[in-house]
Amino acid sequence: MTSPTENGDASQNSDTSSGDERTVLEERKLTGMRRTIANRLQESSQEAAHVTASREVDAEELVRAAEVASDKYDVDVSVVDIVLCALSETLADHPAFNATLEDGLHRLYETQNVGIAVDIDAGLVTPVLTALESKSLDQVAIERRELTESVQTGSYSMSDLRGGTFTITNLGVLGIDSFTPIINPPEVAILGVNRIRDRARPGDEGVDFRKQIQFDLSFDHRVVDGADAARFLETLATHIENAEALL
Repeated sequence: MTSPTENGDASQNSDTSSGDERTVLEERKLTGMRRTIANRLQESSQEAAHVTASREVDAEELVRAAEVASDKYDVDVSVVDIVLCALSETLADHPAFNATLEDGLHRLYETQNVGIAVDIDAGLVTPVLTALESKSLDQVAIERRELTESVQTGSYSMSDLRGGTFTITNLGVLGIDSFTPIINPPEVAILGVNRIRDRARPGDEGVDFRKQIQFDLSFDHRVVDGADAARFLETLATHIENAEALL
């Protein structure tokens, strides 16, 4: 039989060996852009009352519209460009989301300055596509690409990152089906775009496989409610499912 003293020694040795043997691979201090991003995300998390609503939408016409538009305009039009045009129509119908909240003032805007999240080595940067409501689909495609390239090459200025009224972030290109976007303060909402995938749906002769996409809308519950978000996503779904009307 082991004595109590021996038991205690064995326990102490076991704790020491299991708890302290950690080999540090690398230490990274948060500086520059990464620290700014961390501070803003912490600010958003602490101040906004985050809620996320999700909706799955038929994407057959969305994909088809991107293909038709590329031929029509002789410009490489992506699915995200079509989504941006659908978003513009949706924000026009639901202006409470095209807004900021500062010092207790919920300020709604006519101009749609939509931030587009771009992932680079230094962190997440959100250049702003200004006056989205005034742009045609081919203009959206060209300007979005120019903004993205300017960020990726480091040729952007701080003015390109200011004045946003809403943000869109796309993790679908990385194979994500759903996530919870974090609001970019002082904005009150952000739309997450996920990957397009084939899903089984009831058809006329059994089961059909159709392309589907999920949208995740995070919003500040201090100024807009869940029912408002549901109506927003309903309007967005209508435009996405009738995407060729946006051409």
